[in-house]
Parts: sequence; C-alpha cells; structure tokens
Amino acid sequence: MGSITPPGPALLRRFRRGAPGRSRLLLAAVLFLAFLATFAIDWAVSPAAQAATSSPSASASSPTGPCTVSTTNGCIRGTILDAERKPAVGVDVDVTGAGGFDQTATTDDSGRWSVSVTTAGQYTVSVDQDTLPKGQYLTNAADADRKVSATLNANVGQIFQLSDQQGATTQADTSSFSFARAWQQFASGIRLGLLIALASIGLSLIYGTTGLSSFSHGEQVTLGGLLAYVFANQLGWNIWVTGIVVTLLCAATGYLQDAAIWRPLRRKRISLTQLMIVTIGLSIAAQYAFQYFFGAATVRIQKGNPETLSFAGITLTVQSYVAMAIALVVLVATGLFLAKTRFGRATRAVSDNPALAAASGIDVDRVIRFVWTLAAGLAGLSGVMLGLVLNGVNWQTGLQLLLLMFASVTLGGLGTAYGALAGSMIIGIVVELTNLVLPGDFKYATALVILILILLFRPQGIFGRAERIG
Repeated sequence: MGSITPPGPALLRRFRRGAPGRSRLLLAAVLFLAFLATFAIDWAVSPAAQAATSSPSASASSPTGPCTVSTTNGCIRGTILDAERKPAVGVDVDVTGAGGFDQTATTDDSGRWSVSVTTAGQYTVSVDQDTLPKGQYLTNAADADRKVSATLNANVGQIFQLSDQQGATTQADTSSFSFARAWQQFASGIRLGLLIALASIGLSLIYGTTGLSSFSHGEQVTLGGLLAYVFANQLGWNIWVTGIVVTLLCAATGYLQDAAIWRPLRRKRISLTQLMIVTIGLSIAAQYAFQYFFGAATVRIQKGNPETLSFAGITLTVQSYVAMAIALVVLVATGLFLAKTRFGRATRAVSDNPALAAASGIDVDRVIRFVWTLAAGLAGLSGVMLGLVLNGVNWQTGLQLLLLMFASVTLGGLGTAYGALAGSMIIGIVVELTNLVLPGDFKYATALVILILILLFRPQGIFGRAERIG
C-alpha cells in the first residue's frame, strides 16, 4: 500500500483513543460464552445422533437406502456418470470383504450408490458391466475391480468413468496433455485461488498492522469447517444459516484472541519472534483440541453426495459454483470496505505507518482488534466453503493449506490485501495446472518452489515495496 493523506478532523474524532468501557467487556463475555456453547451443543447432540444412526431402522443399516456414517459404521459410495456426464441409472456395484461380506448397490436417478460397512478393513468394489447403459463402457475395463480401505465414521469414495467408446483407457488421459483437461484444471485453480484468498487477505492484514506472521491462522479455517459440520450435519441447520452463524462465531474468536492474548502481549512489548512462537503453540494446541472433540476422521458438512453441473466445458459440483460466487462477492466487498470507508482507510493508515497513525489520533489498538476479527471471520467462511467443495474437513485441513496461504501473501506482497488476492489466484491456478504433469497431492509442492523463487528474485512481492535494510 502506498502512503495516504493523514486523516481529517472527523476521522480523528472517530478513532480518538479511549479506554474500553463496560459495554465492550460485556460484549467480549457474551461472545466468549457463545463460542463455548458450540462445543457444549456438540457434546449434547452427539449421543442422540449416534443412537439414531445405530438404530436398526436407520438408513445406515439399510442395504438399499442412502448410507449415513456413524461411530458404528462407515460408507463406501460413489457416483457413476455416462460419457455425456449424465447419471447412469440402474448400474449394479458389488462390494465384498472379509467374513463373507457381500452387498450390491444400484445407482439411483442421480447416478449415486452407497454401501454401509460395520467393520473397518479392505473391501473390493466391482462394477457389473452387464448392467451398464446401452452403448456405455468402462473407460478402463481392467479397473472394474478396486481395493478400498474403509473405516468407521468416515466415507470412502470411488469414481468409475464411462465412455461411449469400447476399449478406451484412462491411463493415457492422465499422462497426456489435452486442452479440455487444461481448461478443467484452470477452472479448478480459480476455485482454489478464491477460497485461499478469503483466508490469505486476513493473514496479510494481520502482518500489515502488527508485523506478525500468524501460524495459527490455518486453524481458523479448520474451526470454520468443523463448526459448519456441527450445525449443518449434526443439528440439521440450513446451510445458509450455518454459513452466517459460523462466520460470526469465528469472527468472535478473533476478537477474543486479541482481547485476551495479543493486546496484553503487545502492551508488554513482546518481540515479534516471541509472538510468532506463541502462534505456533496456539496452532498445535488448537489442532489437538479439534482432534479431541471431533476425532481424526474426515467429516462431511452435508450428508448427501454433491451434484455436478457442466458449464462451458467445465464440470464442477454445485457447491463449487456457489462457493466461488460467494467468495467473489465477499472479496469485492472487503476491497471496497478497505478503500472507501473511514475504518478501512484507518486500517490502511495503520498498515502503512502505525506510529504516524497513532500520532494522527487513530486508535491503533482498536484497528488491530478489528483486523483480527475480520481475519478470523474470513478464515472461518473459507473453512465452510472448503469443507463443501472438498466434500469433507478434518482436524488438519487448515494446516495443509497454510503453506499455500503464506506463498500467496508473499507473492502478492506482505501486508497488502490486494496483493494477497492476486497471489492467491496465481498460486491456485499454478498448483492446479501442475496436476497436468505431476500426480496427486505432489502438486502442492509447487507452492514451495514458487515461494523460494519469489524470495530469490523479488522478495517484496508483486505489490510490495522494496525497503532499504541497514
């Protein structure tokens, strides 16, 4: 961010220093109790949810109904689409395992199938090719039988691709370049970049106003996803209401963090290195707290299988399109807020020069607390969106994305909100396009390579300012 004109008299009155009153302390107490209430709700509803899923009449134990995971069973599920990306109806899928386990599921009108298993272990999933629609064939007939590892209280998915050409294989498709694949991966990169940007902007603002690199920011993303699981999956709330409530609760945790931890430490003039170590400790503590309350398995925010939608040669889930739209609206609104409002200009002033902002009458502590609140809320919303897009969230989801977030803010320029957005989009697109030549999650290593190159050739990032040292 470039330097800005010192705020005028109205802005001085708005941000004049003042001791927090009783109303602020009361608000902090209410928000803290609301945050603790979410865990109490989880404890209260878990026994009832477990009893419902373990009931003999529950759908989890029904071989023909849709499978729902619980502590006593897991689900093997999937969706079969034909060559035109339409549901393949009436296809039989056999699942066999140890102890004589043998169940057959048939795809429904949406092409979905599911089988419930009550014992963790290895299972064989087979497609009955005689039941495939006329003129449809497996893209790799030799891959009709697959080995899967199922666990309790978790879903495991299998995707079988169909083609209108007999004898086609997927092996050539996964190793060769095509413009269709590149276009699909490019769209996935935009999706990933938008969701990373939601969390990265807050991380960049925290650095800009405090100089602190928060390693616990990824856990705010995890918290958003897990709270969405509690409200939407366990309590059955509407997903839109869930998203709003989770975002507000996560924002409240940011407010409370600054009130209880960061502001007292700032007043004691603790060094940035010590504060960074505190964020690492907070990150580790939060991860194991999540694992204690929610377990190590991946949980789903919505119980049903996601529906897909094809548009302009791109096939994504409906949740992906909605998440991208929401992320874009929120990012634009955040940018306008920072650029057009008095509080936004005060935030930019503190980010540009905290000492000058304080001398101009801006309440720096108040602005920093607002930044922590905004950053935590955006990260929580990112966690909800990622949980829907990835069809699951676990106790270390945020940790896995932390490197991508740091690479994004470094590429764009530390401390700049617009730089974080630009860096996130570049990182997301490059990471997904890397999947054209690199297999699996090895694509995430690309972010580390980009981070190293940035530090070697342009340490200040795209929108950052070069600073003189010494």
